[in-house]
Amino acid sequence: MKFLAFIFITFLFVSCKQEQNSGNISFSGTSDSVRPVADSAKLRMKAKAALQFCKKNNFNTDFCFLIDMSLHSGVKRLFVWDFNKNKITGNYLVGHGCGNNPWSKDDSKDGPQFSNEDGSHLSSLGKYKIQERGYSDWGIHVKYLMHGLEETNSNALKRFIVFHSWNLMSDEEVFPKGSPEGWGCPTVSNNTMREIDPMLQKSKQPVLMWIYN
Repeated sequence: MKFLAFIFITFLFVSCKQEQNSGNISFSGTSDSVRPVADSAKLRMKAKAALQFCKKNNFNTDFCFLIDMSLHSGVKRLFVWDFNKNKITGNYLVGHGCGNNPWSKDDSKDGPQFSNEDGSHLSSLGKYKIQERGYSDWGIHVKYLMHGLEETNSNALKRFIVFHSWNLMSDEEVFPKGSPEGWGCPTVSNNTMREIDPMLQKSKQPVLMWIYN
């Protein structure tokens, strides 16, 4: 009887060891389930550089928009940075361009590409001047023109890249899913635009939007 018990324990030990070595044991904290967060040091560095830029170029020095495209599109990666308080005062989801992927899907949620080429359907990195308000066919029918200020986004107006809302965009984070992807515009939810629109309307100077990776 003792011999049979010994055989059983030995078999159980060997089986568990083989399963562990094969990598078939599942763990609850996989990398796919870990919600990405913004790098606070990186954000502060960008905010500091943004303030210097705004002072030098006569932009609004009360606030700016920082968009960290290195973050998964299912987490809030559009930050309203208050220069006076030196902190984030707003945080929202924002979509990016789909490129060759299907429109309105989230195929590049954790690895978007970027381009300044017309027809690429991709977002462009760089600093933008946000100024003129107009009518949009999307969302709450409000858009702001985006003047690309660098070689990486100089074709923004030509490409009709504007800041607007979209009915498909969520107010809350959707991770591990991503936000719907359009044709290159930084899109936000309708409620987000309802919060941001008054800020932009009150600004007597152009506002900086900095999209970076």
